[in-house]
Amino acid sequence: MEEFIQSLAGLNPGWIYLAVAGIAYIENIFPPFPSDVIVVFAGSLAGLGTVDFTTALLLATAGSTLGFITMYKIGDWFGDHILETGKLRFIPRESVHKVEGWFRKYGYFVVIANRFLAGTRAVVSFFAGMSELSLPLSVLLSFVSALIWNFILLSTGRAVGENWRQIGGYLETYSTIVTSLIALTAIILLVRLFLKRSNNKPQESPH
Repeated sequence: MEEFIQSLAGLNPGWIYLAVAGIAYIENIFPPFPSDVIVVFAGSLAGLGTVDFTTALLLATAGSTLGFITMYKIGDWFGDHILETGKLRFIPRESVHKVEGWFRKYGYFVVIANRFLAGTRAVVSFFAGMSELSLPLSVLLSFVSALIWNFILLSTGRAVGENWRQIGGYLETYSTIVTSLIALTAIILLVRLFLKRSNNKPQESPH
């Protein structure tokens, strides 16, 4: 990745913009992918005058939003099919239905926080589609979330200049902490659902 980032610096700005948008798109479909580091690096290039800050911001946000839409539609089209055919055997079907219900109730808050939830962005957009949240509203919230996040990354990169690698280290730590907390929360919820399901099973009467 270091070599790839360094190679970007010598390219025409058009290719840099394309890389920023493309990687932001891919990261929303195949996480984890270091798109945030690329955006920070683009910010450092903006500070040097190599690329335009506003153009990089809009393209990174567009790539993120298109990635969200792609995973939303995959969840919308295939989510129920994956569930009903039992391809998520390691997760009880009732639990997934409960998550869907929870997502229909609180999903928009999760979507607007989506860009700050490193490592789970594809999962959020998938469940947003599977839960049939409003596509226009979800896209708008996703766009706003990505715009704010990318503005922070680009501004930080522009401010630190050649020290952008330090930000990459901070982002990796942040991603690890956030992903671990989300995974732990998900495990706790699944265990609670499993225990509740077990307790609700009728007890066999002794013969």
